[in-house]
Amino acid sequence: MNALALLVPLALGLGLLALLFFAWTLRDGQYEDPDGAAARILFDDNQETPPCPTSDSR
Repeated sequence: MNALALLVPLALGLGLLALLFFAWTLRDGQYEDPDGAAARILFDDNQETPPCPTSDSR
């Protein structure tokens, strides 16, 4: 019985902490673009062309 008196408030406190953390991430905009990272990995933004090799660079 003494263990429940400690564990129940601890579990409720951790649940409230997790809920507050989730609300903070929602307000911060963490879930605004869930498909963005998956699409960004497919496209190369750096369209730089490599320098052309010349015949006198031996």
